[in-house]
Amino acid sequence: MLLDVNDSQLVLVDFQAKLMPAIADGAAVLRNAQRLAQLARLLRVPAVLTEHCPDKLGPSDAALLELVPQRLDKESFSAVPAGLVEALLPRPQAKAPQGNARSLPKHLRKPEVAEPERRSIVLAGCEAHVCLLQTALDLLDEEWDVWVVTDACGSRTDRNRDAAYDRLAGAGAELVTCEMVAFEWVRDASHPQWKDVLALIK
Repeated sequence: MLLDVNDSQLVLVDFQAKLMPAIADGAAVLRNAQRLAQLARLLRVPAVLTEHCPDKLGPSDAALLELVPQRLDKESFSAVPAGLVEALLPRPQAKAPQGNARSLPKHLRKPEVAEPERRSIVLAGCEAHVCLLQTALDLLDEEWDVWVVTDACGSRTDRNRDAAYDRLAGAGAELVTCEMVAFEWVRDASHPQWKDVLALIK
């Protein structure tokens, strides 16, 4: 299964000024988060930026704030209790059971509910084993498809980060990289934004 740009939303978790210097390889993680935000803007993918206790951890990275206008402040580690689901475009709804409805004449069948758009959440953030992990698990519980961008996530230690990835994969999240997201969002070199996307990746 490939990511579909028309089925995607981007959530960037807690890329905050006072937190990033403590993150292992934080500069590279932040650069990839900025790339994701630029890709989302270029390809018109809705994006949300969360901030954990911004009065204590400071605001998000200035470049991200310019690229992602929608922000969500939170005190809970997961962004879901703070209103993330409400900030996203409509959530997926379970299809009604079909039962024997197919045997009914067409005029007696209930109309099928249209599948909501943008049910894939492309997720990146810090710390991978705390706020990102809890947000991802809550989104999975809410029946979103979750794609975690591993090279745009970080923790203070690699061990904590890697443990988060193991747990996320076991819970059903897809683990991807920034370049995987970019190439899957455009799909081929004939895409009208391909050259701009390639410039962001190089």
